[in-house]
Amino acid sequence: MDGGGDEGEVSTSGADAQAVIATLSTELARLAQENALLRHRIQLLTRRIFGRRSEQGVGPGQGVLPFEPAAAGAVGPDASDEDGGPADPPAPARAARRHRGRRPLERDIPRERIEVLPPPAALACPQCQRPQVRIGEDLTEELDYVPASFVIREYARPKFACPTCHEGVTQAALPARPIEKGRPGPGLLAHVVTAKYADHLPLYRLEGIFARHAITVTRRTLAEWNGAVADLLAPIVVAMHRHQVLAAPWIQCDDTTVAVQVPDRTPATRQGHLWVYRGAEADVVYDFTWARNRDGPLRMLAGYRGYLQVDAAPAYDELFATRPEIVEVGCWAHARRRFKDAVPTAAVPCAQVLVRIGELYGLERAATERRLSAEARGQMRQERAQPLLRRLRALLEQLWSTALPKSPLGDAVGYALRHWQALTRYTEDGRLKIDNNGAENALRPIVLGRKNWLNAGSEAAAHRAAILCSLVQTCRNHGLNPFAYLRDVIDRVSTHPARRVLELTPRDWKRLRDEPAQSAA
Repeated sequence: MDGGGDEGEVSTSGADAQAVIATLSTELARLAQENALLRHRIQLLTRRIFGRRSEQGVGPGQGVLPFEPAAAGAVGPDASDEDGGPADPPAPARAARRHRGRRPLERDIPRERIEVLPPPAALACPQCQRPQVRIGEDLTEELDYVPASFVIREYARPKFACPTCHEGVTQAALPARPIEKGRPGPGLLAHVVTAKYADHLPLYRLEGIFARHAITVTRRTLAEWNGAVADLLAPIVVAMHRHQVLAAPWIQCDDTTVAVQVPDRTPATRQGHLWVYRGAEADVVYDFTWARNRDGPLRMLAGYRGYLQVDAAPAYDELFATRPEIVEVGCWAHARRRFKDAVPTAAVPCAQVLVRIGELYGLERAATERRLSAEARGQMRQERAQPLLRRLRALLEQLWSTALPKSPLGDAVGYALRHWQALTRYTEDGRLKIDNNGAENALRPIVLGRKNWLNAGSEAAAHRAAILCSLVQTCRNHGLNPFAYLRDVIDRVSTHPARRVLELTPRDWKRLRDEPAQSAA
């Protein structure tokens, strides 16, 4: 009986040991997963703070942990045609370039001709002493800078009266001015708006620049001028939104944060959101909202029917659920970015996915270089991109079966599979883009600007900033000089017929000026 009791105790203690081992193994696995996630976050934050921000793919061994094997082959650059230009060529290609001389200066820059003549005594022939005649000249160009200058424009309005009756006085009316009873002319107002929203100068710097010219204008006054211009040009942005952006077959949308001063609360600033809506013809309209929810897109896209390309943020879920006439298009740049972020913890599978995504971008670059029409690009996508997408889907499903759902790789794979229909919808229409980089590029000036001017002075100022940014960025997209456009439109908008307000939008403003030049040519 004593022996049987000993065997029971041994059996019980063995079961307890197994339970402890199982508990420790579970805890060890949990800690290993947590450690991997924390290492991933540290590497991700380190790369964001100290590393390159451009998405040029993953090079050999880039982001690979010491204890992980490197991917077979490099993942090449996969920037889309919306990224603002091709990547820099490799070093050998740069070295192979031949210097072809200086780039000629633009012919439309004002020129000042200075003739440098020899002294009169040197103009006699050294052989026969006869006067030499001019046979030609050498021309040397020098680019110089004349500082900007202010001018005071005086409007003199003579008064006329009858010398006999001394009744009634005749005087011409004062021409329409941008700001009623205000001092700034259209050129000065256009310069202030361009300096802040195109060159990202905060108003205190502009105040200092004016002071160097002995002009005293406070930043408060400059802010009031910006607000007055925004109110003056608001109907143009409304027309551009209604008749150009909403009339486009596809729209790209994205948002970013912006700080807004709220004096009657603590802290004194509150975070808002600036949304961008970019149409197929590169027309851009910004909108300010406090919250990042459905309300902004529902209001701005009222009456729209077509494709909407977004980053799958939850703010758009109800929009697509309640508005079936708006078709969601996904963004491969966002999907690709998640795999790039997961490279430090899963180099090989992420590299495999990035290679296949890079092949999709390669097809788009080739189509752009060949200048394929929308129909030809759509056919190319059906014939060549669809097989690549099927193979990529098979790879993602294989990775999903083994990846931990909460790991960086599992998050990236889950995002791609959840939004697969939206991600592959770009193949249905050759007019669509593979990613949402057009909208992201339109937000870059906002991100750069807020680093300088830090915040908007009020909610009204944020709405006015959206109006001015809409015009400045659309000018850039259409290759226009924002100052030249604003200078002309500010001068004419007060007397321009309201029924022809579209003529003052950047797109039509450019078209109306290009037509006479083309007809003259």
